[in-house]
Amino acid sequence: MSRGGREKDYTDPERKCIATGEVHPKRGLIRFVVGPDDTIYPDLAEKLPGRGIWVSAERSALETAVKKKLFSRGAKRQVNVPPTLVADVEAALLRRVTERLAMARKAGRAIAGYEKVKDWLLQEKAAILIQASDGSERGKSKLRPPGGRGSFFEILTAPELGLAFGREHVIHAALAPGGLTDSFREDAVRLSGVRDDVGGDATGKVKKTT
Repeated sequence: MSRGGREKDYTDPERKCIATGEVHPKRGLIRFVVGPDDTIYPDLAEKLPGRGIWVSAERSALETAVKKKLFSRGAKRQVNVPPTLVADVEAALLRRVTERLAMARKAGRAIAGYEKVKDWLLQEKAAILIQASDGSERGKSKLRPPGGRGSFFEILTAPELGLAFGREHVIHAALAPGGLTDSFREDAVRLSGVRDDVGGDATGKVKKTT
């Protein structure tokens, strides 16, 4: 039993962030490894060999780890940290998120367009509502998220959403329940913490409903 009397979930391994010193489920952190050239590389898929160094999926934590040379401390030796590391992590997460969306679209598990998304929401077919950060607030307010944690994301611009659907721009999209959707959610939550700004007045953070 964990602190506070709550049952601990052993199905979700925990790791300690080198920047904050806090322990969290690893789905909320980013794994890094030291390459053969003594350079730090992000391992978003968690498949690269070597001892993992973990940092919370928050821009501030990543910047602290770079600024205070915490990767060398975590590796217990001097390592090279690319100056573009934080931007590289953001770009890699963005690529994973758009790829997941594209795969879901090809599998018939993701749709785009106001009327189609509205229909899915009304029929309770959607598990996640995605809206472009730079889209019209008036238009976006007409669609209500499915509800529940991680059911609404506003972390992609219209061109980025469009890329996943083979279009120039997309403002509204939805994902049906399933494995691809679960994978998208995990990467999207991490991206929401790492993104600094995604255009317009958006903060780039995930909007979670309860």
